[in-house]
Amino acid sequence: MQASKEWQWIRCEKRNRLLIDLGEELQLCTPFRIRHLTDDSASSPTFSLNEAEFYQNVFDYLCGFSVWSEPQCCQIALNATAAKFHLQPMQAKSWFFKPYNGCEPVSEAVVCLRSKQSQGEFLIIEHDGKASLCLSLSQQFILDEGIELEQFQAIKVLNDRLSPLVLSNLVHQSA
Repeated sequence: MQASKEWQWIRCEKRNRLLIDLGEELQLCTPFRIRHLTDDSASSPTFSLNEAEFYQNVFDYLCGFSVWSEPQCCQIALNATAAKFHLQPMQAKSWFFKPYNGCEPVSEAVVCLRSKQSQGEFLIIEHDGKASLCLSLSQQFILDEGIELEQFQAIKVLNDRLSPLVLSNLVHQSA
């Protein structure tokens, strides 16, 4: 789905979530609570050119894997865009995840993270020398006993926790 200049961000007090209005009575509810959003996300509700470019890059990247349908790629890319541009900065919560001890470097934006109880797919939204902001692609990811990460929620982790993703049906594509 091509990004549109008519798309709008909406802070939905009723749902306590960030929504994106895609026009024609179509809205997507993100998993991001209003209290976790930046202050300027309320002041600029229009989908910006930077957001549209990021969305389109993520959408095209994900479609290249031939794993997710176009609507799924759209949903992932919209949630990734919301996380990148509207979430407050967060501290890394790496203690939930096992370190990666392999010798194959992570070269993709879709990676694997492992906790004591789960293994799941994540999309790297932002990456720096020490940590990465990641979006959960798994339906459910158990971080620890009683703590769960829902699909499309974001979490920041140290880069030594990122493992290459190995899926037999994943078409290799460079990041």
